[in-house]
Amino acid sequence: MPVKIDNQLTPKKLLPKIYRLFELSADKILSIEKTWKPEQGTPVFTVKGKYTSRGWTEWTQGFQYGSALLQFDAMGDDRFLEIGRRGTIERMATHVSHIGVHDHGFNNISTYGNLLRLMREGKIPHKEHEKNFYELALKVSGAVQAARWTNLGTRGGFIHSFNGPHSLFVDTIRSCRSLAVAHRLGHVLMGEQDAKISLLKRLISHVCNTAVFNVYLGTGKDAYDVRGRTVHEAIFNTKSGEFRCPSSQQGYSPFSTWTRGLAWAICGFAEQLEFLSTVLDSELKHFKRKVLLRSLEPVLLATADFYLAHSCRDGIPMWDTGAPNLSRLPKYYLDKRSDPFNLHEPVDSSAAAIAAQGFIRLGNYLIAQREKKDGARYRRAGLSIAATLFDEPYLSTDAMHQGLILHSVYHRPKGWDYIAPDQKVPNGESSMWGDYHARELALLILREARGEVYPTFFGCVG
Repeated sequence: MPVKIDNQLTPKKLLPKIYRLFELSADKILSIEKTWKPEQGTPVFTVKGKYTSRGWTEWTQGFQYGSALLQFDAMGDDRFLEIGRRGTIERMATHVSHIGVHDHGFNNISTYGNLLRLMREGKIPHKEHEKNFYELALKVSGAVQAARWTNLGTRGGFIHSFNGPHSLFVDTIRSCRSLAVAHRLGHVLMGEQDAKISLLKRLISHVCNTAVFNVYLGTGKDAYDVRGRTVHEAIFNTKSGEFRCPSSQQGYSPFSTWTRGLAWAICGFAEQLEFLSTVLDSELKHFKRKVLLRSLEPVLLATADFYLAHSCRDGIPMWDTGAPNLSRLPKYYLDKRSDPFNLHEPVDSSAAAIAAQGFIRLGNYLIAQREKKDGARYRRAGLSIAATLFDEPYLSTDAMHQGLILHSVYHRPKGWDYIAPDQKVPNGESSMWGDYHARELALLILREARGEVYPTFFGCVG
């Protein structure tokens, strides 16, 4: 496989890179806090090194304030706790009640969830009124997200994207976190005639339908069914509930793989396996836990293997595996280190930051299931990708650049990404989600190296 896995790498060996990353991260967060005007909207990605907004949906504000909370968690600097806490209280309420998006797991777990987790871990003082405030926000967020529901009859249903009730995005598997946390807090979605709708049941249904319709397993679903390939969007007839076709909003085509969507699948399925393995059989009712886990494990393994086979040697993928100008790259380009300055197609470092965390969580999950050999290999794959991201040319060392991880791509088909006058493709810029997930990845590794509590999204509720 193209990605070269460093079998000698450990979390402790990455500590020098991680401390350097958080040292650079501090100044970048402070720079954004000093210069960003809230009336501009939400910072999304950089242009010439400065964060700018891009209206599509406001899905990145939680990463803005969540980044400050991760910085505090890593380095203990109270300035960042204050930035994250104040930003959450002042700016995030509309995201809790936002009925028009599939992004609750991004925005609200990154803010209210991180604050509640820090309190439970004793890293910030326990204040009952604040705990109740964070819990209420997370309960409401999970229910609001679950209400964005498309019914598929006997197949259950899914949380539909902002495109409408016909649209199932692969990204949304990570927003299932909001349903999981709200369920763990004892919450339900109340429907017509006071019907109590289980958030856990909807979570599982969404995860299973994502596995069926957004991930390919090489079973002949269509002519482009390659094991581990993902599709950004699955389209349904909302009257009959029948699947109609694959689609893509941000990838090159429905029959190639947009690699950030692939990364969302790796990270999202890994997190859900961690969560679902802690759920009691008595909670599942309509499912058997072992059967459910066994059905999802092959899906996650397939996506992980596809990523390893279709990324460059250093673990960085091109933005789409079928991008039209890949044929112009040097022969066997995947066997070489990634080149973000090539003339033909951009890489996407944000996909690597998201996927690397998924690899580490997958590895840990397998080790817990006594599959130690495979688990260790996937863990080392995640650490190897992190080693690439946490160094040049991906780590942003320029004090004037507000981004942390360079060479991220947002929306290549729409042409939203800045291309410098002397370049042919987007490069040298950062994204709020790429920076946040790099910090989340670094914190995951740092806490293990320090012997601290293993962080999970549901750690905020025990």
